[in-house]
Amino acid sequence: MTTLTLYYTPGTCAQAVRIALEEAGAPYELVRVDFAAAQQRTPEYLAVNPKGRVPALATPHGTLTETPALLAYVAQSFPEARLAPTDAHGFARVQEFHSYLASTVHIAHAHRPRASRWADEPEAIAAIQRKVPQNMTECFDLIESHYLGDGPWVMGEQYTVADGYLFTIGTWLKSDGVDIARFPKVFAHTQRMLQRPAVQRALA
Repeated sequence: MTTLTLYYTPGTCAQAVRIALEEAGAPYELVRVDFAAAQQRTPEYLAVNPKGRVPALATPHGTLTETPALLAYVAQSFPEARLAPTDAHGFARVQEFHSYLASTVHIAHAHRPRASRWADEPEAIAAIQRKVPQNMTECFDLIESHYLGDGPWVMGEQYTVADGYLFTIGTWLKSDGVDIARFPKVFAHTQRMLQRPAVQRALA
């Protein structure tokens, strides 16, 4: 099996892909991209990912970007790990959840550390950042009520790549001024994730 290469930065959504790779038992190498040193803006990294962001996953067929795409790739490349439903509707439900995390929840969070993407004036930036706790709370209220049912995982009884993605974004709540304990199902999910050996390896 050809080794995959994951370009990542600790604390970012690349962590979800690293968890998926660990769960799959995939052979992979890590390349850390130092955001503090603006390494993501260097010509060398832009040649890997012109978006200047992580994660990026170098595969035998070319480099992939965007967390939902990488999670789908890992799940489908290692089917024996059963990291995604194999039926069309179940797989679409995972993609629906991933799309919500990527297009809504991640963006709501980004308005705090990356507010300058949306405004230039200090007053406008401050106003954007003040909305983050409210917006993240509303996002996780929806996840709590709509996506986490009676099963231990996002997809019920089956653990999938969606669980690592939710876990990763859930770790951002504290920095966004939101107490994860106000969402009992999300909090319990986080505790279950922390007990998984693959998650422990990915966090080490």
